[in-house]
This record gives sequence, C-alpha cells and structure tokens, in this order.
Amino acid sequence: MEDKKTNLALSADVTSSSKLLELADTVGPHICVLKTHIDIIEDFQESLVQQLTTLAEKHNFLIFEDRKFADIGNTVKHQYSAGVYHICDWAHLVNAHTLPGPGVVKGLREVGLTKDRGCLLIAEMSSEGNLAVGDYTDATVKLAAEYPDFILGFICQSKLTDNPAVIHMTPGVKLEEGVDNLGQQYLTPRRVIKDRGSDIIIVGRGITQAANPPEAARKYQEAGYAAYQACIQ
Repeated sequence: MEDKKTNLALSADVTSSSKLLELADTVGPHICVLKTHIDIIEDFQESLVQQLTTLAEKHNFLIFEDRKFADIGNTVKHQYSAGVYHICDWAHLVNAHTLPGPGVVKGLREVGLTKDRGCLLIAEMSSEGNLAVGDYTDATVKLAAEYPDFILGFICQSKLTDNPAVIHMTPGVKLEEGVDNLGQQYLTPRRVIKDRGSDIIIVGRGITQAANPPEAARKYQEAGYAAYQACIQ
C-alpha cells in the first residue's frame, strides 16, 4: 500500500478469463488487492491462475478470492485446497462467514498456514437488510482475535477494533453515494476511510463498467489514498 500509494481493491466480478486478465494487467498498477470470483469464470482453465499470479507479481498486488466459505471445518478444508480451483495454491487471501462457528476458521487455517495464506472474516456487509449486525458482528470480532496468525482482518462497513495489525476492508464504494436496484448500498471513499475508519476500499462496477477502467481506477486510487492521508496527518 505504501509503495504504490494505494488502498484500492478491485472487485473483478467478470465472467471471462480474458476480461479478468485484461483488468488485472491494466488496472493492476493502481490497486493493492485484486478480488476475484473464480467460480463465475465461464471458460476457466488452470492456466488462468498461473497468469493471474504472474500479473500479481508484475504489478505488486495480492489476489483475494471472494469465496465466502461457510461450512463445517472438514468441508472447507477440501473446498480451499482441492476441487477444481485449488484456491489455496494461488489466492493470497480468502474470506469466510462465521455462522458455522470456529470450525470454519480452524479448517481453513489448517490448510492456509502451510502456504503462508491469510483470511478475512465477514463481520458486516453492504447489502440492504443483511443479517451481519449486532451480536453476530461482535462474535466475529471475538473469533478473529483467537487466530491472529491466520485472520488478518475483516470485511466490514466500519472500523471494528483498534488493533493496528488488523485490516478493515469495505465493499460498496463509489465516488457518489447511492443504492442499486438489488439493494447494494454505496459509500464514498472519504466516508469509508476517514469517517468510518476502514483501511481499504473495495470497488467493483465503478471501475469494471467504466468507459476507461484504468482511468477510473486511478481516480479511486487517488480518492482512497487522499482519505487515508487525511487520517494520519
């Protein structure tokens, strides 16, 4: 983040390998994290993750597979390490719901620690009417504190802990606030970083559907990092 002066994560919710690789390469210089949904890629082949890894090294960003694991420990172990995607082999970060209890973290951790991977817990969500609130959020924060060697932070809407080692990543960010027709609620980079205390903004359609995605990414990069600098001055 400091080296590239960016706290921008791109949510690359696209369905073709070529589009994902194009975004990773052209937007890569402006981001610190590339968030993928590998299971919506319609033409997936193993070579895709190899190419993504090469681009991550080229542009110095982390790959975050937005898998949202939410099952018992033994099942998530296999989902993470095996199957079609072998997520643990290439994704630096994954995330998980805490609804199943600590077993979901234990299962992922058992696999992830062997490859120096990390996990984010979903403590809050940006969709209208979601149930990740109150006691659920509090329990998620408590669970994260029990596994600091694997849980790196939260997907959330605001800062949840004063621990400086914990990363807060917030989705639902656009340059103008609003709501889409499916209940996704959007906040501005400044609102998320300066007012709510998050660390990283996650931006999707504001970049991927822009006429010029790299230019749009540059604007979000500048807005997000300016908000961060305002917090530390």
